[in-house]
Amino acid sequence: MAEAFARAHGGDVIAPQSAGLTPAGRIQALTEKVMLEKNIDLKNISSKGLDEIMGSIDLIINMSGEDLPFKTRAPVERWDVRDPIGQSKQVYTEVRDEIERRVLKLIASMRGRKPAASAHKSAPRVDSRGRSPRK
Repeated sequence: MAEAFARAHGGDVIAPQSAGLTPAGRIQALTEKVMLEKNIDLKNISSKGLDEIMGSIDLIINMSGEDLPFKTRAPVERWDVRDPIGQSKQVYTEVRDEIERRVLKLIASMRGRKPAASAHKSAPRVDSRGRSPRK
C-alpha cells in the first residue's frame, strides 16, 4: 500500500520500493480491493524480499514491527501499523487510510526539503563595468 500511495502522490520527490522481511509472494485480494476504492491499481506492484531491492536506499520505512535483520547506513523510520492480514475489510480500510496519511506526511516533508524555485534564480544581470542594466 505504501509504495502505491508514494507512486500515486509523490512521484516527483520519491522513487519508492517496497519489500518485506517475509514476503508473501502475492498481494492479498482485500489489499487490492481497498486500494481500488482509492482508484489505485496494484497490478504493477509485487510482494518482494529485501534482497530484491537492496542498493542505494536513502530511507527505510519499517512497518514490520520487528528490528531489521541487517545494518544500514540509510536512516530508518519505524511506523507502527497494524498488519491487516487475516482481518476484516474494515481493518484493511483503516490500515490503508493510516498508511496513506503517513505517506502524504512523508511526501510533504520531502517536498519541504527541496529548494524553492526562487532559490534557483540567477543573480541580476550586470554589464561588463558592473552596472545594472537600464530599464
